Amino acid sequence: MFAFLIAALLFAAGGTAHANSMTLCRAQPAMLALGTTLPVSRKAIAERKQLRIIALGSSTTAGYGVSNPAFAYPTQLRIGLEKALPGIDIEVINRGIGGQDVEEMAARMQVEMQENPASLVIWQTGTNAAIRHMPLDKFDSTLRGGLKLGKSLGADFVLMNLQYVPAVVAAPDKEAYEKIMADAARDYSAGLFRRYDIMRGWYDDGMPYAQFVQLDGLHLNDFGQKCIGRLLTRSIVDALKGP
Repeated sequence: MFAFLIAALLFAAGGTAHANSMTLCRAQPAMLALGTTLPVSRKAIAERKQLRIIALGSSTTAGYGVSNPAFAYPTQLRIGLEKALPGIDIEVINRGIGGQDVEEMAARMQVEMQENPASLVIWQTGTNAAIRHMPLDKFDSTLRGGLKLGKSLGADFVLMNLQYVPAVVAAPDKEAYEKIMADAARDYSAGLFRRYDIMRGWYDDGMPYAQFVQLDGLHLNDFGQKCIGRLLTRSIVDALKGP
C-alpha cells in the first residue's frame, strides 16, 4: 500500500518523467552560494594544478538506482570541473555507502581522508537522519565532531544537506536537521550546498516529483542526480573563482 501511495504521489502532479532532459535543471544564483572561498582547494590548484575531492555520503553519493553510473552526481561533478577548470588535474573519489548515517560516516572519516588525501570533502548527509528520526542533539554533536576532525586533517568541507523528496517531506523535524547543518557549516567555516532548498524550488515551480525522484519516494533518478552534479559544479567553481 505504501508503495502504491508513493507512486500515486509521484505521478499525480505531472505524468512521466523526462530523465534525460536537462533543460529544467535550475536554481536561483543565491541558492548556489556555498559561503566559503575553499582556501585549501585554491592553494592546491595554484601550487599543484590539482584538485582532489572525496565525496563522502550514503546511497545518493553511491549512485543508487541511476541507469548509468556516469549519471551519479560525483561523476557529473568531475566531468563538470574538468570542463570548467582546463589544465587542472581533477579527481573525485566516490566514498558513498548506501544506508549509512552521519555516525557511520563520521566514524570512517579519518581513514577515508588518510587513505585518499584530498583538498575538498563533500559530505552528503542528513536525509537518513531525518527519516529515521535521529535525536537532534545526537545529529548535531556527531556532525560537529566529524567536521572538527575533518578540518583538522587539512581539507575544505562542503556539507550537502537533505533531499526534498516525499520521504523527507513527511519527516516532522526536517527543517531542524537543515538548520543544524547550516549552523555547523557556519561555525566550522565549511560550505553549505543547499540541496533541500534547491529541490524544493523545483517542486514549488511546478516540477513533479516524477521528474527528479524514483518511485520509492526517496532516491534521486537520472535527472535528479545529473542536475545536482551540475549545480554543485557551478557552486564550487563560483567559490574558487570568487573574491
